[in-house]
Amino acid sequence: MSATVVKKENNEVTLKIIVTAEEFDKGIQKAYSKMKGKFNIPGFRKGKAPRKIIEMQYGVEVFYEEAINAVWPVAYENAIDAHKLEPVDRPSLDVDDIVKGQDVVLNVTVTVKPEATLGDYKGIEVEKKEYNVTDEDVEKEIESLRERNARLIAVERPVKSGDTVIMDYAGFVGVEQFEGGTAEKQTLVIGSGQFIPGFEEQLIDVKIGEKVEVKVTFPEEYHSKELAGKDAVFKVKVHEVKEKEMPELDDEFAKDVSEHDTLDALREEIKNKQEEAAKNKAEQEIKNDVIKKVTENVQIDIPEIMVEHQIDDMLNEFGHQLQYQGLNLDTYLQYTETKMEDMREQMKEDAYNRVKTQLTLETIGNLENIEVTEDEVDIELETYAIQYKMELEKFKKTLRTFDYENIKASIKDRKTINFLVENAKIA
Repeated sequence: MSATVVKKENNEVTLKIIVTAEEFDKGIQKAYSKMKGKFNIPGFRKGKAPRKIIEMQYGVEVFYEEAINAVWPVAYENAIDAHKLEPVDRPSLDVDDIVKGQDVVLNVTVTVKPEATLGDYKGIEVEKKEYNVTDEDVEKEIESLRERNARLIAVERPVKSGDTVIMDYAGFVGVEQFEGGTAEKQTLVIGSGQFIPGFEEQLIDVKIGEKVEVKVTFPEEYHSKELAGKDAVFKVKVHEVKEKEMPELDDEFAKDVSEHDTLDALREEIKNKQEEAAKNKAEQEIKNDVIKKVTENVQIDIPEIMVEHQIDDMLNEFGHQLQYQGLNLDTYLQYTETKMEDMREQMKEDAYNRVKTQLTLETIGNLENIEVTEDEVDIELETYAIQYKMELEKFKKTLRTFDYENIKASIKDRKTINFLVENAKIA
């Protein structure tokens, strides 16, 4: 087999691939072996008729289509490798007229990864980032810990802001009770903003066992069009009132919520973690600024299909996030009354920028001969193995070649970003 590039325009390449008559005949033989059981030839048991007999009965071209399916994937892969092309979409195939005993000509058109024309990427000037941790920041985290470890204590008094109430309610618009507006033994923290504006405030000073009518107006942008902007009345009965009992801020508290014996030691740990987080935040923002400026200096014609593939990846990622909330993408679209095509359009600019950034990093990484060692890959895989609670060698066996190459590419991207930051001017 041989292949030549007959046209290369923008990001589309057309290859002329020659499959020799001998190779194609092997393909025909494979097609015969696969298809012979489908033919009923008088005088032969089904599947036992010789190839020549079938060709005489149905024509020599009877196996051509299946033979093309057998030979062209290998021919295409060889052509791609020979010309060092990187396809970004499925190829299209057109076959010249096939003449028995002659070479077969395959015309393959495919969109390939574009070439990036780099601008300046060394000496990029970015502003230094710095975030300082204050005593107030530490105390906020301490208070958050107290909140998370507070107890709810039942009280025999009217409702106050901050209380947790257990209640029944039924919602009405006019005299009609609307769907989805009824619940029993519902928990609500007064002041959380969980319910419709104005609802929670009207429960303040309500007594246990008391029945009240709460009058509200649904927001104009409410997700249910049937209720948006409508006045409604909720008939509410309060069953229980609970107040939050905060733990004492002392050494015993530190022992309960951490491995430390004293409150001072807990404060020190929190401060260290916040300082580490602040440092990481500053470093990440510098990286983002450098990447953004470098990418802005790049000229590149990105094929639409690459953007569409990136949107597919982003939707898959978003779908996985929704699963943790007990939702799926279809449910989300119904709830938000959003069309898939509109959602894809909203993601388009971000997807374009992600593709451009990725292509920029790849180009710089290759130009600067940034390489990834096997030790670096093993360190990365060890991290994954620990997450999945597996031994490293067992985890490696679960990986496909595609997974391995993605991990390697990810490490190379990180090293390229570090290279850009090291060569930037940060002031």
